Amino acid sequence: MYLPAQCLTDTTNNLLTMIKIGLIGCGNIGHIIAQQADGVRIVALFDKVFKRAQELEGITGARAHERFESFISDEIDLVVEAASVNAVKLYARDVIASNRDIVIMSVGALADPAFNNELRESARKNGRRIYIPSGAIFGLDNLKVGRISTITKLLLRTIKSPVSLGIEAKERRLIFSGKAYECIKAFPKNVNVSVAMSLAAGRDVDVELWVDPAVERNVHELIAEGEFGETFIRVTNVRSPNNPATSYLAALSILTLLKNLDDPIVVGT
Repeated sequence: MYLPAQCLTDTTNNLLTMIKIGLIGCGNIGHIIAQQADGVRIVALFDKVFKRAQELEGITGARAHERFESFISDEIDLVVEAASVNAVKLYARDVIASNRDIVIMSVGALADPAFNNELRESARKNGRRIYIPSGAIFGLDNLKVGRISTITKLLLRTIKSPVSLGIEAKERRLIFSGKAYECIKAFPKNVNVSVAMSLAAGRDVDVELWVDPAVERNVHELIAEGEFGETFIRVTNVRSPNNPATSYLAALSILTLLKNLDDPIVVGT
């Protein structure tokens, strides 16, 4: 296809001014981000399984790195983590220390108060930002009112199939009831939503985790009451393509965050 010289110049300038993204985690969500990200450029890839990064390199043209040290030395403006809680704990400190902002999908890592405070202080010291996408839930922006106004009740009720939790159950039953920061000890792969809610509201969330063989999709019910009134939000998540354990909404929330990074109009609290 022929493009006039002016169009070629504009296209080149646009590519040069786009935010350059380094992606940690080249699994299912990493593929969605790399293939659908709009307004940013994925330039560097890192995964503990190097073959995954190489596969995504072949699809996107971004550079696959076998070592994190090589990855973080690439020409990156912003790092997006789409790997695991362990990856956040291993690499987030170094990302901040390298003077890059970071998007953290595996927000369960911040359930550790000591690590949370360390990362927060490091970001403040280095003048960097830590972005937490909304993930598999709606309503996080308005939960921020809990930092300035009393919230008397904050509950997350999650309902999942036995298969997604790796357990056997013939009927609906409650398998956990307690605080979000207790839930991570028993179900470390199923706490991202509750931890994100806790961070938004500035207080620990009560969690009910139900297993139900009749449900095909993960269900999250957010209940909040306080001086503002009360709210109830119910989200039924479509499973992410090629990975039924992951919510497609979680991937979409990262894409939305990236798309709006440089928008001069900020919508939401």
